Amino acid sequence: MSDALREMTVGTGAGLDTADMVLNIGPQHPSTHGVLRLKLTLDGERVIACEPIVGYMHRGAEKLFEVRDYRQIIMLANRHDWLSAFSNELGVVLAVERLMGIEVPERATWLRMALAELNRVLNHLMFLGSYPLEIGAITPMFYAFRERETLQAVMEEVSGGRIHYMFNRVGGLKEEIPAGWTKRARQAVAAVRRRMPDIDNVIRRNDIFMARTVGVGVLSAADAAAYGASGPVARASGLDFDVRRDEPYLFYDQIDVPVVTRTSGDCHARFEVLLEQVMVSLDLVDECLDRVDRTGGPVNVRLPKVVKAPEGHTYAWTENPLGVNGYYLVSRGEKTPWRLKLRTASYANVQALATLIPGCLVPDLIAILGSMFFVVGDIDK
Repeated sequence: MSDALREMTVGTGAGLDTADMVLNIGPQHPSTHGVLRLKLTLDGERVIACEPIVGYMHRGAEKLFEVRDYRQIIMLANRHDWLSAFSNELGVVLAVERLMGIEVPERATWLRMALAELNRVLNHLMFLGSYPLEIGAITPMFYAFRERETLQAVMEEVSGGRIHYMFNRVGGLKEEIPAGWTKRARQAVAAVRRRMPDIDNVIRRNDIFMARTVGVGVLSAADAAAYGASGPVARASGLDFDVRRDEPYLFYDQIDVPVVTRTSGDCHARFEVLLEQVMVSLDLVDECLDRVDRTGGPVNVRLPKVVKAPEGHTYAWTENPLGVNGYYLVSRGEKTPWRLKLRTASYANVQALATLIPGCLVPDLIAILGSMFFVVGDIDK
């Protein structure tokens, strides 16, 4: 008991027996995007240790997968990273298709790529709006949501959903796209591309924003690699890795995928990578839509009433908006998986906070936390 009291003693005057203060940030929701708890050890205003404590949103997704058939799993997989629902579905169906040896129709593959890149832009726009908001700038949020609504209308038309699309199926997609949809999607992409400079001009070189982000929360390339960080967070530190280019899935090997990187690894670099990745993904959407228009045929394959993956195991990984997601599927030949293990991007990225935050000041804490671009459901699963 005496040790616990001693730990919490905070000294302000000379001669007082002082100790470091332990402060909890969270687990209340407003602390970050979801329910995360950080246990901080402070020396005055400076953080000397940080322990991320996760699990407050744990729903046991991996155990639920084991009692759902392969069609039902897609619905559950939507939800661990609620900003990347289409990409989450995609990883699951790719793993099942690989184990079953299913060849997906060409038209469905190009459509999957177009929708995955649209989903990537929607994810990034959320963070491009919410991150400046967390450190005091409200205008970028309005711009980001204007662009999100433009693209959400396109996604809603094709799938019927605004967040949980449920459009992937084992063997392809749910159904053919509406007539004229590719034209309307191109118009939406062109509108967003034309208006993206509004976000760029209002925040990227803003003096206050730069003062809060430049040189703050530096993650070195070595630390990013050691913690398994990926996606925009890792590329901002100089790790030039993107699954779409380096380990292609779908038809990414047939198109050029520019990879946006920085070397400074600070909060501002992470924001810039996200901003520029939006423009790259908009270009990729246009290219995929052109391929869709030139490719006929079905968008799915006929499946038996009960889908059973043969006995065996496989691993599929995808470049999700927040980083590398891996899906390790083990089957015993039944209609449910024996095991489906998720390797999520957010879980790996948030581990780096233990290295990133010590040494920073308390006022910089939210700036660093927001720039790590994680979804807490993706950490806890």
